[in-house]
Amino acid sequence: MSDHKKGVWVQTRLIPFPSSISPEARASLERGVNDDGVPLNALHTMPPTNDHAAWMTIKAAADGHYAAAVKGLAGTLRADVQTVRTGDATLHVATPETLLKPDCAYVNFHGGALVFGGGEACRAQARMQADQHGALCYGVDYRMPPEHPYPAAVDDAIAAYRYVLERHAASRVIVGGRSAGGNIAAAMLLRAKDEGLPLPAGLILLSPQVDLTESGDSFQVHQMVDVVLPGSLMRNNELYAGGADLSHPYLSPLFGNLSGLPPTFLQSGTRDLFLSNAVRMHRALRRAKVDAELHVFEAMPHGGFQGNTPEDQDLAAEVSRFIDARWR
Repeated sequence: MSDHKKGVWVQTRLIPFPSSISPEARASLERGVNDDGVPLNALHTMPPTNDHAAWMTIKAAADGHYAAAVKGLAGTLRADVQTVRTGDATLHVATPETLLKPDCAYVNFHGGALVFGGGEACRAQARMQADQHGALCYGVDYRMPPEHPYPAAVDDAIAAYRYVLERHAASRVIVGGRSAGGNIAAAMLLRAKDEGLPLPAGLILLSPQVDLTESGDSFQVHQMVDVVLPGSLMRNNELYAGGADLSHPYLSPLFGNLSGLPPTFLQSGTRDLFLSNAVRMHRALRRAKVDAELHVFEAMPHGGFQGNTPEDQDLAAEVSRFIDARWR
């Protein structure tokens, strides 16, 4: 008797950028690789989880990168923003130039691999969401490791949600997040349900990081194919968890009891390392009798095409359609 076969052996080969996407999207993929085809983001590795000084150095560099990106948005964001605190939680409250839906609120959780993306980047995202949806956006600037491991981020998320519920009916609230923000958004709703809080009208999960154990198929199949996220984030996950069980539903919402969650919009791409997260979360929600829709974009890597491509515009329009339907 032979041992069970372990998998499929894939020969070394060049995976071309497809002609089935827009020229703008193809250019975005091309910018993400060296001349030899190696993703630029694969050149960087995260430090060991116990080297907090190294993590702080990387966070400072990431903050500089985000600051440059925010500076590039100067003149394009119209919403005003004010920063408030509730307990230990920090919220950036963005008000659109034209408040079309004064009783509605979008609660946004930023991405950044559970370690990066707060501060000015979070403020800018709140303004972008307020501009897009014509409603107040509460950008939750949740605490992150290494200074503040789990459960600090989920504590901040639930505090922020309670703050919003004091000002808006739950039926007029949408909660959403991209990547790590999708993890925090979903985990927060599981905890809100456990604590007996009313749940919002809808949930937006964009390429969500809902399985910190990284057990899905695409974590293997899409390694070095996703030019944005070419490899594992396990060191980030372990730093974030701070020794807690990665499979706990507040850390990996995919494994939670999803019954009773609100209608959910999920997005991923055929080159997204997190495709399995979105696919399995969609199926789990459907099994739990939750109204859930899944949108998978051709050749899209993690987080989209990073710019003003037709595919990015298509995704934004689908999100707006979903949100408008929930608010009606």
